[in-house]
Amino acid sequence: MLGIDLARQADPLQVLCLGAHADDLEIGCGGTVLRLLESGRPVVVTWVVFSAEGERQREAHESAEIFLARAKTRIVVLKGFRDGFFPYQGPTIKEDFEELKRQVAPDLIFSHYRNDLHQDHRLISELTWNTFRNNLILEYEIPKYDGDLGSPNMFVDLDEPLCRRKVQTILDVYRTQAGKHWFDQDLFLALLRIRGMECGGGKYAEAFYSRKTVLFFGS
Repeated sequence: MLGIDLARQADPLQVLCLGAHADDLEIGCGGTVLRLLESGRPVVVTWVVFSAEGERQREAHESAEIFLARAKTRIVVLKGFRDGFFPYQGPTIKEDFEELKRQVAPDLIFSHYRNDLHQDHRLISELTWNTFRNNLILEYEIPKYDGDLGSPNMFVDLDEPLCRRKVQTILDVYRTQAGKHWFDQDLFLALLRIRGMECGGGKYAEAFYSRKTVLFFGS
């Protein structure tokens, strides 16, 4: 299954969200998740963060509760892999992916962009594709110092109130990140605004990279 049957609106949508670090999912696809959950279709979410320890774990849990408040059901998994060392912990992370494959059958997966220059992000993207080869995977982007933003090919139009709610929640919850020079409202809204301009829809959008997509229109 490389797409979503858009005609089956009554069936729960199974969504798997994979993030290397606390706040990655919210920054990369938080607006799209909020829009999905508010679309009227029941959504079941499995939300996995691979590096969330100490205060970051508490923040990640609080944020997931807010972003997933309207999910039909939600499973939040917060792991404690060492930030920045994912390639050296690869076999153990791979085992976790194999366990996920036995537990969930997602219609839609959000994961990191394969050309992300952060080594942890790249490994999660690689293992996502290695593990879930016949699922619709949308790769999200994370702005960072490395300057690795590309040319996404899929966009989700978002209205301004939702975007501001997404950004304000990130800023309110992830207080441990407040001192970082890139972690502010201006940057988050700027990227949303650029992608909104590119998609030709409204003012704001989140953007994704889709390697393979098949559209189904029902029988």
